[in-house]
Amino acid sequence: MNNEEFLKQLGVDYLLVNSTNKFLVEYPLLEENARYTLTGFTGSTGDALMTKDAIYLFVDGRYHIQADLEVKKGITVVKLQIGQKQDEEIRKLINPEKILGIVSKKVSQTRLEGFEGYKLKLLDFDPINDFTVVHNAQYYKAFEPVEYKSEQVFISNLEEVSYLTGLRDFSSDNTAKIWAKLFISGDERKLFSDDKECDEFLSSYDKELTVDKSTITAHDYYLIKHPVAKPSDVKLLKAIKSEIELEAYKDAFSRTDKAIMEIREYIEQNDNLSEYDIAVKLREAYIKNGAKSLSFNSIVAINENSAQAHYAKNSKDVILKDGDLVLIDSGAYYESGLATDITRVFVKGKPDELQKRVYTMVLKAFLNCFNYKVTNLTGFELDTLAHNMLDDKIAGFKFNHGLGHGIGINVHEAPPNLSQNEIAKCDIKDGMCFTIEPGLYNPQHFGVRLENSCYYNNGKIYSFVKMGYEGKLIDYSMLNSQEKEWLEGFEIL
Repeated sequence: MNNEEFLKQLGVDYLLVNSTNKFLVEYPLLEENARYTLTGFTGSTGDALMTKDAIYLFVDGRYHIQADLEVKKGITVVKLQIGQKQDEEIRKLINPEKILGIVSKKVSQTRLEGFEGYKLKLLDFDPINDFTVVHNAQYYKAFEPVEYKSEQVFISNLEEVSYLTGLRDFSSDNTAKIWAKLFISGDERKLFSDDKECDEFLSSYDKELTVDKSTITAHDYYLIKHPVAKPSDVKLLKAIKSEIELEAYKDAFSRTDKAIMEIREYIEQNDNLSEYDIAVKLREAYIKNGAKSLSFNSIVAINENSAQAHYAKNSKDVILKDGDLVLIDSGAYYESGLATDITRVFVKGKPDELQKRVYTMVLKAFLNCFNYKVTNLTGFELDTLAHNMLDDKIAGFKFNHGLGHGIGINVHEAPPNLSQNEIAKCDIKDGMCFTIEPGLYNPQHFGVRLENSCYYNNGKIYSFVKMGYEGKLIDYSMLNSQEKEWLEGFEIL
């Protein structure tokens, strides 16, 4: 069946195909990811638009190379540049007089309202892939429930539900969230893990019910008789970690550091290792050091593959040889259910001058951002600083993503955010945890990204990560005296 016939059966002229599942999570299983089914692209973000003549896949700078390598024949890859918004580009391809089909369970109410003025048809099923994984809940008490009282509020964001309840679920890899939605009214709390039970509750509730349009699905929103739209204040509460959470994070990163050091030694001491070999050994190292699971699928990328910011293959056929660079981006969950995240770059044997130059430029950017002190610090400022230091500094190498992201129950959270997005203009507050991860990438050569997960306190950034930097990849002649002094705060391997 061709596109035109398929769309005609649905009674639409276009179809938005999402990468999320019914909980709007960033990393659904591929079985739940309709965009993957349609296009073959495995990245964590980026949706597709089907028209009668074409299928468009929209990806940001992290995935420009990967999308070209993975997409099925006939897919048009739209490569978003920094500052471009996916839905703005989607709307440019749509005739507002024709009908756009949107799956109501896989889009937030806020995003749906972004298509106001267009003719929409909400679908209560996903015509590309309606498969939904049943999560066998195994709740684990990581923290005491958070004291939070509000009158008639419905929370559907899984990180917020997990935070408020103090519960975690390690039954699936790459997540510690519990798969449930939460109703709160004063001291009353109700958890819903069953779709039918949740739908019946929402459709029968006769009082006003406060919801956050940015995290509730359009399906749930339209079931509510008297919705009151209000941005969630739990989002900020969750972002500011307590002393107990910060101590749990310090312990988690101490074990993450050990796993990364073990994999460095494994690379140093063994020859003819494939990306796959290293990824397998890395998982073993994490589990050995107490991890419940990984916080995302590890990236192990050698040479040209490291230029793909979110490379996902970990190939058995790509072998680390003398003089090769390998980028490793990984993290894990421990008892707290807080995600760790770290990226390091190693070289097998002796590096060449280009490798040293790029590595040192990225290290300089990290050091300057990490030590940046200003009243009312924002992620927008830090991202601007990093791009000013890296953009167009080495021919052919690009820094094509944001500087960092918040971390917590999910490996990517906001606030805070370190990018050119509007949300990054919010102040970074004491107790907020985030990554600083500048990078430079050239698909003909390699990529270097150096990522430390950090926290903010009393006007200063502190690093959870203690894992050091590769001395043989540092060109000290490129560092000024201040940068050399800053570098003394980290171990040189």
